[in-house]
Amino acid sequence: MQQLSVYIASALRKPLPAAVAEITRHHVLDTLAAMVSGSRLLPGRTAISYVKTLGGAKEACVIGARCVTTAINAALANGMLAHADETDDSHAPSLCHPGCAIVPAALAMAEREQLNGAALLRAVALGYDVGCRVNLSLNAYEFREDGHSTHSFGPMFGAAAAAGALAGLNAGQTRHLLSYTAQQASGVSCWMRDEEHIEKAFDFGGMPARNGVAAATMVAHGFTGVDDVFSGERNFFVAYGRAPNPAELTRELGTNYEITNTNIKRWSVGSPIQAPLDSLLDLIREHHIKADDVEKLVVRVAHQGANTVNNRNMPDICMQHMCAVMLLDGTATFKSSHDLRRMQNRKVLELRSRIELYGDDALTKVMPSRQGIVEIRLRDGRELRHHTKAVRGTSDNPMTRAEVDAKSYDLLAPVLGMARARRLCDAIWGIEKLKDVRKLRPLLQA
Repeated sequence: MQQLSVYIASALRKPLPAAVAEITRHHVLDTLAAMVSGSRLLPGRTAISYVKTLGGAKEACVIGARCVTTAINAALANGMLAHADETDDSHAPSLCHPGCAIVPAALAMAEREQLNGAALLRAVALGYDVGCRVNLSLNAYEFREDGHSTHSFGPMFGAAAAAGALAGLNAGQTRHLLSYTAQQASGVSCWMRDEEHIEKAFDFGGMPARNGVAAATMVAHGFTGVDDVFSGERNFFVAYGRAPNPAELTRELGTNYEITNTNIKRWSVGSPIQAPLDSLLDLIREHHIKADDVEKLVVRVAHQGANTVNNRNMPDICMQHMCAVMLLDGTATFKSSHDLRRMQNRKVLELRSRIELYGDDALTKVMPSRQGIVEIRLRDGRELRHHTKAVRGTSDNPMTRAEVDAKSYDLLAPVLGMARARRLCDAIWGIEKLKDVRKLRPLLQA
């Protein structure tokens, strides 16, 4: 508790290494792009319309809308926007999407406190460090097997850490911050059955961001609480986890930055679909494959991934549909991965009938590495195979600044317009020069 609380309280006074700061810029821009594009999807529209009814002090903006509200409300809405889609980042070892909760929480609190871009950037990296380590301390895979939502627990602590640091909490107050966060920590993995992605957006982004900011603002206001929620009688680890390892909370803290171990998605689709699309694109380009050439296509991923994306009724989380779209189009875009009507297209449906998905024992064993294998039998008798071991955008095969910029711009431009999208990208690449993050509002609201 002492080491973790001191680290959180002093983080903004310790600059990030240059390489870590650059990666953090990638994730801030990537998440903002997810928010802007998500503002036009059903979960985002629902969140915006709800928050507009709440009123409140004008502390932070709701992205993609002409609305300024309390930091708590803004964090809720923007968190849902960030995971309105399958565009946001993910941290495989801790089984969570950290950015969709941590970036909205940090942005809302930085606006509330009228802080600069450098503080925002440092707080975001801090949030990833704390949030991911909480899930690792709980043994993320066992925790998920027990029905808990890893996507809610860890990111909530990450959001709280980022918000608490920006609120200027000292080490003693940070102990109370962690206790108020633990009291709010929740999440049941039934989100997998959510048909419209609205509850999932709340569970992954909105709830963790809102609760983290609420904990920070309450403690900043003077709320006191338990000093040692992670130790002592009836503590957090007594309540959660079969065999928790609290030492994970501070392991290599300050030397191993978890944001550098976090993946950015190349494709705006569910995580289990990333590797197969990489493999399929490589095969299409290398062998000049057209959809009509394919007699049969077999996709193999880990069992859990196959269960998540098997013949779903939403395009961006349906493996068979997205593979069919890539065969027909030669690529996959944000637009094509959200075209619900196209799921009834005759050509797509006919091609889907030739695509099979299987869970694979060997690929399950290498988790959290989300690998994928694509096997194609062509009508001319050729049989092709591609195994993607390191998905583009993962820490083992990271996207370049230019690639992140291109992805983000493509998500931003349809909502903000080309000129404003370009200015926003450039502003984030130079975010340390920003004296007040509220100056981003004209670029974020539409």
